[in-house]
Amino acid sequence: MSVRKLWRDDRAIEGLPIRLVIALVVGVACLAVMMNVLAGLDTFESTELDAHPEPEIIEEGPTDVSVTVTDPDGGTISNATVIAQSGTAQLAEMTYAETDENGVATLPVEPELRENQNEGTVELDIRPPEGDFVDDQENTDILVIDP
Repeated sequence: MSVRKLWRDDRAIEGLPIRLVIALVVGVACLAVMMNVLAGLDTFESTELDAHPEPEIIEEGPTDVSVTVTDPDGGTISNATVIAQSGTAQLAEMTYAETDENGVATLPVEPELRENQNEGTVELDIRPPEGDFVDDQENTDILVIDP
């Protein structure tokens, strides 16, 4: 087939009729919408968890922080794993603990601030227990201040 014949070809991508290409594009778009709807159905049954650290403000150096994991109604959640990791304040290593029957986990943290840094944060993440729990939203960070 010469270049002139390809240039004048009214068909779509590599010989496919234009109607087939349009049908394919519309079909893929509809499939994407249906998958999005199906993925969203699960979130109606999920319960978002939140972390409440105590104390919320600490100084540099070794400190034990108690973190209470709650649901939106304020009920405590047991068997959730709470993870503390470096935010703008540095931790030598990530620490984690599991919540007890009262929904409280105690984490030993030892944050350090960089030179000329007056404050920073330690981020908290929750790994929910089995069930319909999620932790998709941001949790309260621990504020670290320079003593």
